[in-house]
Amino acid sequence: MEAALVSAATGTLKSVLGKLAALVGDEYKPFKGMHGEIKFLMDELTAMQAFLLKMSREEDPDEQDKVWMTAVRELSYDIEDSIDDFMQNDDKKDTKPDGFINKIKHSLGKLGKMKNRSRIGNEIQDLKKQIIDVGDRNQRYKTGVASSTQNTTSTKNAILDPRALAIFEHVSKLVGIDEPKAEIIKLLTREDGRVSTHEQLKVVSIVGSGGMGKTTLANQVYQELRGQFKCRAFLSVSRNPDMINILRTILSEVSDQDYAATKAGSLQQLIIRINDSLVDQRYFVVIDDIWDVDTWDVIKHEFPMNNCSSRVITTTRIIDVAETCRSSFNGHVYNIRPLDIVRSRQLFRKRLFNSEENCPSYLEDISDQILEKCAGLPLAIIAISGLLANTERTEDLWDQVKDSIGRALVRNHIIEGMMKILSLSYFDLPPHLKTCLLYVSIWPEDSIIRKKDLIRRWIAEGIIHKEGSYTIHEIGEVCFTELLNRNLIQPVNTNDYGEVKSCRVHDMILDFIISKSIEENFVTLHGVPTLTIGTQSKVVRRLSLEVSKQGYSALPTKGLVLSHVRSLNVLRTYDEIPSLEGFRHLRVLEMKNCNRLKGHHLENILRFFQLRYLSLKHTIICELPEQIGRLKCLEILDLRDSEVKELPASIVNLGKLSHLFVDHGVKFPDGIVNMQALETLKGVTVSKQPLNFIWGIGQLSNLRNLVLHFEVDSNYEDIKEERNKALVSSLCKLGTQNLRSLTIWKGSNLLEEPLCLVTLERLITRSWCSAIREVPKWVSSLKNLQQLRLKVQGVKQNDLNILGALPTLLILHLREVTKSNEKLRISGEVGVPTLEDFYL
Repeated sequence: MEAALVSAATGTLKSVLGKLAALVGDEYKPFKGMHGEIKFLMDELTAMQAFLLKMSREEDPDEQDKVWMTAVRELSYDIEDSIDDFMQNDDKKDTKPDGFINKIKHSLGKLGKMKNRSRIGNEIQDLKKQIIDVGDRNQRYKTGVASSTQNTTSTKNAILDPRALAIFEHVSKLVGIDEPKAEIIKLLTREDGRVSTHEQLKVVSIVGSGGMGKTTLANQVYQELRGQFKCRAFLSVSRNPDMINILRTILSEVSDQDYAATKAGSLQQLIIRINDSLVDQRYFVVIDDIWDVDTWDVIKHEFPMNNCSSRVITTTRIIDVAETCRSSFNGHVYNIRPLDIVRSRQLFRKRLFNSEENCPSYLEDISDQILEKCAGLPLAIIAISGLLANTERTEDLWDQVKDSIGRALVRNHIIEGMMKILSLSYFDLPPHLKTCLLYVSIWPEDSIIRKKDLIRRWIAEGIIHKEGSYTIHEIGEVCFTELLNRNLIQPVNTNDYGEVKSCRVHDMILDFIISKSIEENFVTLHGVPTLTIGTQSKVVRRLSLEVSKQGYSALPTKGLVLSHVRSLNVLRTYDEIPSLEGFRHLRVLEMKNCNRLKGHHLENILRFFQLRYLSLKHTIICELPEQIGRLKCLEILDLRDSEVKELPASIVNLGKLSHLFVDHGVKFPDGIVNMQALETLKGVTVSKQPLNFIWGIGQLSNLRNLVLHFEVDSNYEDIKEERNKALVSSLCKLGTQNLRSLTIWKGSNLLEEPLCLVTLERLITRSWCSAIREVPKWVSSLKNLQQLRLKVQGVKQNDLNILGALPTLLILHLREVTKSNEKLRISGEVGVPTLEDFYL
């Protein structure tokens, strides 16, 4: 993916370069005299961006490099804010004034603009000086840039990987491993625990997040079964594999040669030699910690497909890798499970008290609360028990440790070892996914984060962007799925069709994310009394307000610079409203659950000239200020579960608004046709809207997602004939342009009209009352439809015949009011060829 506009690694350098390029274009003629200085800024910042991207891949950069990276990132934010300010102040349209008074005002305005442009010239010179100073300072104190990049490989190899110790753990110290060990052995052997003879190669891929005990489990199975195989090997691949070294190690072990005797050759030569050694042998190989499909695609070729009942176990953190291993041979995917509370307690107390029975009664409750935070992650339980082993055994001190979990917990060498393991998953991410992951640190611990909300926030912050033929939301879906795939976020809620709708973050992973966010000044957390790691920067870029145990925590002012905050997030109930004075550069304003938020709190909203995302969900605000129509950058507006009943007339002036969410019943003004950027419109109650509004919907050529509500479900009692005609006409226009998803609440009879919706991919009706008599014939024309949900009076064979003509349908959900006595037949001639899920 091309570099994002905003990144934890490079700050806003990408965005700044784009805006500097705009300043030297024809649109900003007043800056032509400064082209040389601006070109210098662009060249320097381009080099800085390349260096930051390179250094972001380093797990342990030199301290001086860290300081320089931080300075450049912070400078990028300041530069962008300065550019935004003088772009905002520069009025590019000079009109000829009429009248004496207006001419005077115009002259004074021109004088003001001359002073403004002079100030801008001074600011550009100042920015140039800052960039030179940052570069010179780095050169003066540079100690390790060249040497650290040259010796990266050797340094990394010298650091002991904590996972390597897992295979030396004595079996007496392992807890909860017997059951999964038995399950994997069962997949590999007969009922008597012996490996069958004359079977083809079998593969079991163990998958789970870092710290789940995959290596330990694979090793225990290996130790149990290795005696039944003549050729065997156990080796770890890791994140940056040296494939020649890996293949030489495998060859050495399966052929019983010294490593030196294998002699380095090409990959092809080594694979051939390993194949020759195994071709007629029964072999057992464990490949631990595979990070990508490409690595497996090399390794798999060394395993000959003989009939000697050979076995291979792989371990990985990534679901796609596990599935690829499984599909390569006759295989299985084993999802390693977290420990249940009984085994968690057993492991915890065994580590701390040598015996489960020795736990003091006054520590039992707090111990279980700590274990609940660990969520069955063996590595977390071991790390926390190691931390508590050096903590006085009092309930208060243990309670402090409990509160620190999920808030960047107190560190010791054992905790650092665990963080090292978790960090491997982070550093394996490309830059844009690192930023996507760090962004979840905005939400408090134990939060359930809605997928669509998270994606919209990524969009508003410039973390993801449109790419190729994919929409920006489709890119967001890919990023979200990739984080799930890598076990860095956990699915929570799914819909009827198995699609993940929300996620959460394991508290231990959240600890790591918070510490990285603080280190890179990506997010500042306020109201978190147990935050223990790092010193948060005084200049705040993204501010997340949380509520302490005592209740409301006032907006911080002392010692913090808030004038450059880009994102203000109030994500839990607040009884008081923080003052919004000074937040000039806000891009994101989330006021969810502010119980006392009212219209006057937003009177000065015009000052947020860069605002792109505004959420007033779950507030009691009943009206929006008329000035909202002057927020020219606003892209996403969410008013669901608020008290707003009517939108101001000025809202149609929001030319960049792409996503609008309201509750059903909210009245829209005329002029919807002006909102050509709209892609998502949810909450339209048809009977509440002016006729012009309904006609205007059909002219929204970019609309992709529409949700309609009807107050009465049967026979359009709430819709006059003229309005019904306008709605059908508008839908047919949309259905030949970009409309991809249509959801209809309590108005399924609309489908009995002859609709033309050829672009539609998703058609959902939700109704508690009436149903359509039969599947409309026009549905067979929906050649792009992938998901269909209908409520019908009774499903008949002819309905299935119509649906059988849909060439791309994946999910079909039919709800019957009364069951039809007619027998239904689904066959090759009738059935939908691509159908994956069918609900009746």
